[in-house]
Amino acid sequence: MTTKILTLFTRTPLHVGAGASVGAVDQPVVRERHTRFPVIPGSSLKGVLADLFLDRDADGKNPRRSSDGKRLFGEDDTHVAASAGSLLVGESKLLAFPVRSAKGAFAFLTCPLAIDRFARDFAPALDAAPALRARPSMGESSALAPAALQLSGKVILEEYPLSVAGEVPAAVIDALAPLSDDAVWKNDLRDRLCIVSDELFQYFVENACEIAQHNRIDDETGVVEGGALFNQENVPSEALFYAPLSAKSDADLVTLADRLAAKKNLLQIGADATTGLGWCSAKLVSGAAR
Repeated sequence: MTTKILTLFTRTPLHVGAGASVGAVDQPVVRERHTRFPVIPGSSLKGVLADLFLDRDADGKNPRRSSDGKRLFGEDDTHVAASAGSLLVGESKLLAFPVRSAKGAFAFLTCPLAIDRFARDFAPALDAAPALRARPSMGESSALAPAALQLSGKVILEEYPLSVAGEVPAAVIDALAPLSDDAVWKNDLRDRLCIVSDELFQYFVENACEIAQHNRIDDETGVVEGGALFNQENVPSEALFYAPLSAKSDADLVTLADRLAAKKNLLQIGADATTGLGWCSAKLVSGAAR
């Protein structure tokens, strides 16, 4: 079994919905139960990847899965031969989350837990594995932050001033920078990456997502229809997720990489595609053999 990492860097806000809610947010995003970190379920990601392998007639109608698509994602036609696909798609976990900064506009936040989980899954295949496994000791009121985000020895994230315990180790930045080719991540990571405590990271990812208000306008009266107002939670742009993709052979992952390249390594994931949500820069990165 061969494994690669699929990284997803959000270019626009992203909404993969958890359904209705009894809380203040009508349509929340999917979150892990124990950490409350946003995630992209493997089933959602698999569906998006499978749609890359749809063939259509010349008029754009009658979509059907190509032969490569059937091999990678399976065949559910019981009249032919139902079969499972050769590609195994895992859940996308959060590695970095954007938060407003008083200096430098915003920071990419991560935490020891997020780094530990990434290292556990993929560091054996990365050159900077020791740096990723060196879990920093973080206090709840301190951060590892670059000089570009510091004001008088502090970094101010949202309304929280944090003391600076040092800068992020260069080896960690060097290990994480190749995870996405998006210019905002690749070029700005060194000046934006902050490591905060697990508890503070959990607070921000739970409370600093975007809340968008929606309503529906009656075409005849030009006013809002009754009962049509709702709010929707979105993961902000410039967040980084990663997911394991495993296949029986390298050739299957090469096939997927070629199809992603044909789509300029762009994927649309989640709801509201027609209003520009869910666009992500995607990249396949070598992982460990399993």
